[in-house]
Amino acid sequence: MAHKLLVVRNDKIGDFMLAWPALACLKSALPTPHVTVLVPAYTAPLANICPWVDEVIIDPGRDADKSARHGLIDNIKAAGFDALLTLFSTPRIGWAGWRAGIPLRVAPATKWAQVFYNVRVRQRRSRSLKPEYQYNVDLACELLSRLSLKLSELPSPPFWPMSDAQYTQQRNAIVESSQAVADGRLVVVHPGSGGSAVNLSIEQYTTLIAMVNRQLNDAMPVNWLISAGPSEERHAKALINQLTSAGITASRLPSSPSVADFAFQLAGVDMLVAGSTGPLHIAGCLNIATAGFYPAKRSATPLRWQTCNSAEKRLAFSPPDSADQQDMSAIDLATAAQQISAFLRG
Repeated sequence: MAHKLLVVRNDKIGDFMLAWPALACLKSALPTPHVTVLVPAYTAPLANICPWVDEVIIDPGRDADKSARHGLIDNIKAAGFDALLTLFSTPRIGWAGWRAGIPLRVAPATKWAQVFYNVRVRQRRSRSLKPEYQYNVDLACELLSRLSLKLSELPSPPFWPMSDAQYTQQRNAIVESSQAVADGRLVVVHPGSGGSAVNLSIEQYTTLIAMVNRQLNDAMPVNWLISAGPSEERHAKALINQLTSAGITASRLPSSPSVADFAFQLAGVDMLVAGSTGPLHIAGCLNIATAGFYPAKRSATPLRWQTCNSAEKRLAFSPPDSADQQDMSAIDLATAAQQISAFLRG
């Protein structure tokens, strides 16, 4: 009988997308385990379409009432999991796994939550010595080792594989809905931050896009598509208005009924330009080219929050060492425009 694993990454969308390489490792092992994820309701649509997930349990959250908290423990206990892998440890989840009687419980050795786990892996993530997704993969490999499951090689991008037909379908849908130039590049710019990351200002994005257009000099037409989350519509409108004032045509990426539909849309584009937010990491899983703008602080460096796409499809920019860590105005837009233009041209 296959081992039953419960994997927890119950915070933001970007964090969950960076768990996909670890989930791919677990599902690539032999004998193949059954993988269930515990996620909040807002990332569940992505979990439900993840190719490395067999089942999804909704986490009611830390503010849930007593009945919901106990209900979660009862559900976990009834599932009869052989192992718990918590990629980001909290006392609430650690306690739930212990109370549910899961025999093998693996988590990073951080904070006092580690008392609920019997395998604690020292990582010191705040030092940002490797990408977040690699820390997650390390934990997954530790779990596989403890269960004597074999992994012949580590999975590689794309961590969200799609067929050529799916890519073409999504691209055609965007071209049709946005009246884009069919033979031009499709570049999505996401100016919002989701409230969890700093980003370029609207003015900086306008300058960046104008620089890219000038450097391409009509040799390669670019369709600029502006995206926004449910609470970020004003950012999209402001950027489109500023670009229009600068003589640059940009369209709103057609809105999607869910985050899963938005993710499928991204499969059809050539590049996503954004801060270190959920959309950037969705694009990374799809192995779409990314141009990410990051602060320089130690816990949020481009290395720590690196996208999990192929290295040749990954661009990253942050303030220089001489600037304040979160001073995004200090980012060299000319260099960013040059590298983005070179990618789009090639």
